[in-house]
Amino acid sequence: MSNKFIITGTDTGIGKTVVSAMLMLALDASYWKPVQSGVEGGVDTKLVQKLTGLPAERFLEERYILSEPLSPHRSAELDGVEIDLAQLSPPKVEGPLIIEGAGGLMVPLTRKNLLINLFKTWQKDERIPVILVARTGLGTINHTLLSLEALWARDIPVQGIVFVGEKNEDNIRTIAAFSQVKILGHLPMLDSLNAQGLTAAFGDNFNLGDFKD
Repeated sequence: MSNKFIITGTDTGIGKTVVSAMLMLALDASYWKPVQSGVEGGVDTKLVQKLTGLPAERFLEERYILSEPLSPHRSAELDGVEIDLAQLSPPKVEGPLIIEGAGGLMVPLTRKNLLINLFKTWQKDERIPVILVARTGLGTINHTLLSLEALWARDIPVQGIVFVGEKNEDNIRTIAAFSQVKILGHLPMLDSLNAQGLTAAFGDNFNLGDFKD
């Protein structure tokens, strides 16, 4: 089983956090969100802990928690914080680690560095594959293929795509055909967002073998 996965999305509010919680349960993993931008309503780490019911020691502390729900570079400026990419190296843990990004791939962390550039630097020490989370609805073909092009251009490995939302077979089939990237599964809208519901959704819609090297 791959030791680490980067969870990123084709946009903000795409469902990365719920997918991260589902994968934590399925892979018996730990969770780390290095940069949290926006604290109204709580941080994503606490949400994932609530969704999974897993103990606190499975959740690593954020390196930066920024107040405003904006792009990290701007939220950091407003907080008077300078994000140092050297402080964002993936931690060593026992077992798998889910690393959740902030927003989409082209989100700026600073005025000089995009989030995808950080993911690229991580590949020097170990190959950490990306799981791309995409919506199923209108616009997803363009957004998903553009995100994949950006990852390929930087030689960042892609484990596959997770779709979130109402079923749309043609969009999923079209993206699979053009990209030739593995479709890991489709997470439908769930009536109950809790550990039991997420575990059942993984069992019904995903294959554990797709998350192996």
